[in-house]
Amino acid sequence: MNHLSMLFASTIAQEPLKLLDGLLTLYRRPNSRQWQCRFKLSTGAWHSASTGSDQLAEATTQAIAIYETVKIKIASDLAIKSKTFRQLAMQELALAAKIVQSNPNKRTHVDYIHIYTKYLIPFFGNYQINDITQEVVDDYIAWRISRMGKNPKTYTQRRHAGLYKRVIERARDQGLTHQHRTVPLLEVNADRAEIRPAFNQQEIDYLLEYMRDWERFGRNQRSNHMRRLCRVYVEFLLGTGIRQGTESMPIRWRSLQWHWIGEKRYLRVWVSGKTGPRYLIARHFVIDSLERLIKWQALPYQNLDTVIEAKLDRKVFVFPEGDAPHSLDSVFERLMVESGLFKDATGKNRTLYSLRHTYATFALAEGVDIHTLARQMGTSTLMIERHYSKLTPMMAAEKLA
Repeated sequence: MNHLSMLFASTIAQEPLKLLDGLLTLYRRPNSRQWQCRFKLSTGAWHSASTGSDQLAEATTQAIAIYETVKIKIASDLAIKSKTFRQLAMQELALAAKIVQSNPNKRTHVDYIHIYTKYLIPFFGNYQINDITQEVVDDYIAWRISRMGKNPKTYTQRRHAGLYKRVIERARDQGLTHQHRTVPLLEVNADRAEIRPAFNQQEIDYLLEYMRDWERFGRNQRSNHMRRLCRVYVEFLLGTGIRQGTESMPIRWRSLQWHWIGEKRYLRVWVSGKTGPRYLIARHFVIDSLERLIKWQALPYQNLDTVIEAKLDRKVFVFPEGDAPHSLDSVFERLMVESGLFKDATGKNRTLYSLRHTYATFALAEGVDIHTLARQMGTSTLMIERHYSKLTPMMAAEKLA
């Protein structure tokens, strides 16, 4: 009976108690005798701490003291708790790793992990957020250049700056630095926009003709399959301007539709890309490429019309057996080397992404306005202007002259 009364008393004692008109809560965790306190910060985040006592009266006094101390620290722009950059960055790393585990194709978060583990944590790791000064940030810029052996491109700088800022914001959310305290951020020094490697019309005509024989002369059946799929893939990229890889490889036959304007029809493709889902219009020659693919894959359909009508739920870019390559980058590189088109006039290597740049160049030359082109390609007008504005005067030479 005595044990029962003690258990009952313990249960009553663990009920949360409200102090200071409900601003402060005193409570016990399960299986712990010591009292804890918690209260909400001005940021909306909760601050919790142990009172270090199992006596209610003493714990109450200590909880109020903790509450008042935190208020003074916030007013004085002092850190409430202390955590290193490494501890906060590890929380971001855990989040990125969880996303990668659930979706291995999420390459962006793999890059996040690389930047944190190779650059940000090794340099900033032991610093408290409030100890990071402009001099420290400047030292990081110099250290990063020495580690990379070069000044990184603007895109890479933006990644570093964004991930660094996430750690600073996490520190603010957790009350480790004042909301209005200025913590120096990483700056992005924009590099000059370079004209990306693409193909001219003569090179494209040659490439399309070259692939007719090239696809049939691989080392073995697997090589022939890779080449055949690569040929259709190249034509698809050239005819749509879609991003290679994660935007184009997952496309399914059911994503293809006919778009009618009067008596004329156009092939419309539903795409889910980095800027969200969108429709794009394919050039007419893509239809022939896809019908050739339907025949090679031995699909039980007569042509693209019947495939679209059936809303076939199967990936487009697969082998006849239904399996798909992880990537077509290496086979495309072999195609470039064997065709003699690997390097452009400036000596830059061409990749599958060069087909997207070629699409943009041709579209602008044909008079497609940058707003329409940006929507088709799933990018911003700013990016179109940044990378292709230098070309437009040459493209419009006849009109300008």
